[in-house]
Amino acid sequence: MFSGIVAAVGRIVSSTPMGDGVREFKIGEKVSIVRSEIGVTRLGSFAERVAVPVESLVRPPAGWSTEESAGATLVYLTAYQAITQWSDLPAKCVILVTGASGGVGTFAVQIAKAFGAEVTGVCSTRNVELVESLGAERVVDYTVADFTAGGERYDVVLDNVGNRPLRRTLAAVTPRGTLVLNAGGSPGAVFGAVATLLRAKLLNLAVSQRLAQLPTVESRENLLTVAKHAEAGTLLPVVDRVYPLAATADAVRHVEQGHARGKVVVAVA
Repeated sequence: MFSGIVAAVGRIVSSTPMGDGVREFKIGEKVSIVRSEIGVTRLGSFAERVAVPVESLVRPPAGWSTEESAGATLVYLTAYQAITQWSDLPAKCVILVTGASGGVGTFAVQIAKAFGAEVTGVCSTRNVELVESLGAERVVDYTVADFTAGGERYDVVLDNVGNRPLRRTLAAVTPRGTLVLNAGGSPGAVFGAVATLLRAKLLNLAVSQRLAQLPTVESRENLLTVAKHAEAGTLLPVVDRVYPLAATADAVRHVEQGHARGKVVVAVA
């Protein structure tokens, strides 16, 4: 995902009824991309310039920097959709978020709070204060405690880490609760994501809980809804580090270590 400044506009080449030229965005305006795939082509953003169809762009939340907008676009869409999947649960539901200090996790904690949920976050010792500052009523430090072993149960568990067997994680979900899967196992596992999703489909047939997989549907409507919360000050982006374009490889290595706080951003001078 990326955010940047419009350098040029061209003619509309899609079926969007917006006339012969781009009118929605002007040169010099800040924009963010709302879709990570255009057709069958994966859209990368490790570049000084990128050409994007106008229907894939939105204005980022007012007051956010370019770096914050670039890092947050996809993760707050993902977190928002994870929360809205829980809309059939009681308004005062109890939610646990693993990876609560990561990109999706930091937004999931805040969005869940905005929806009136009671939130428990799971993170390492160094991130406990961060997760508490985002609104979590309780934080489990996974270096000293296992949330699946304490006997507590939650209406919803959003698993952004996926490093435990599914049955162990389900032990922390109420009998009619939901386990939302947004992870595919430990880094380096060849079949991690695929194997986890297959096991989830099979378990769905055998357990009383619901196992929900979380594909992110990147739409303008969802982004604009979340942007309203952001502009109201109820959602704050968390950026771990900003790397220059020349240090992109270092940025990727930092992310691969699996301990980034919020998002890591590559900035073009």
